[in-house]
Amino acid sequence: MTVVSDQAEREVLATRIGAANRLAARADARLSGAIDDFFLADDARLDERTRVALGQMVAAVVQGVETDIRRHAARVLAGRGAEGQAEQLLKGHQDVVRRLSRAGLLRDRALMDELIAQVRCDLIAAALPAHVGQPDQPSLLVRLAEVDDGVVAAAARALLTAEARRRAAAEQGGVMNGLLPAERHHQLVWWVAASIREGHLAATGADAGVDRAIVEAAQRSLAAHDEGQRVEAIAVRLASAIDARPHELGDLLIEALGDRRLILFAALLGRAVDLDFEGARAIVLEPEGDRLWLALRAAALDRPTIARIALALADADPRRDIDSFADDLDAIAAVPAEAARSALAPLTLHHDLRLAIDALAREAAR
Repeated sequence: MTVVSDQAEREVLATRIGAANRLAARADARLSGAIDDFFLADDARLDERTRVALGQMVAAVVQGVETDIRRHAARVLAGRGAEGQAEQLLKGHQDVVRRLSRAGLLRDRALMDELIAQVRCDLIAAALPAHVGQPDQPSLLVRLAEVDDGVVAAAARALLTAEARRRAAAEQGGVMNGLLPAERHHQLVWWVAASIREGHLAATGADAGVDRAIVEAAQRSLAAHDEGQRVEAIAVRLASAIDARPHELGDLLIEALGDRRLILFAALLGRAVDLDFEGARAIVLEPEGDRLWLALRAAALDRPTIARIALALADADPRRDIDSFADDLDAIAAVPAEAARSALAPLTLHHDLRLAIDALAREAAR
């Protein structure tokens, strides 16, 4: 009995020591995080609204992938007569977001760049002053959906549908699918699949049948992902179908802002100055605005149009310095369109090449 008692005491002591060591490591990590946060530049720090919205979006995207994989893997297992494993997989929800965060996977620059950009687009769009253009007109998209050009009308209707679907998912606080580009979706699917497998393995032990079901479910999620049905992709198709002439562009951009459709604004601008959507969206979201003003001049927009666009964005985004812009407006309007296009030339490079150039620049700056 004494031997058993001594063994139990040693196990309790080892457990307590292990817990204390883990708490010490967590305290050290918290201190490191607090130090990093204190020295973070103000313009790099997320405001509270953006932080909350980003957290909700990350959770919704990850949970959307997780739900798809768990449900299909469970169907596969049930179909093979493994009802117990199927039920365990459905009930075995662990915090996948936290697991991926601890592993550092959600720090992926490309993934977070996309999600932060989407969050900021949503917040700025929601805060835009309505009807910057003519308030008595119907919505820009509604009018485009009714034009005689079938290609334009179809793309406008598709954008209305995709926006409604995304908005409904966000308002209901549920899972959100179809937010990510194909490459980002691909990596997230396998990260989530690995996390699900890890949790199941810890709960029930190794099971080759469960592994195969998880792989099949992940592959199904990849096959079902249609990047062309993303709001951003449809907006690009609509901008291409419209193919705005120089004299039409200014009014279209102002109406897109008045319609609170910042994604369409970025797509129209990108089409006009030969930027891909990600490049156009990035310069639209920059609070300084310098590259945006260059892009607007590269599109040969005049001083009043640039001023109206700047005012609308400043009303929606408190990070923008409208007084500084007002001081610079004459100089901005005086930039020749050809000079602006030349200055923007590096942004017209292929997206992946730009990412590689940026990675080299970050390394050189260290």
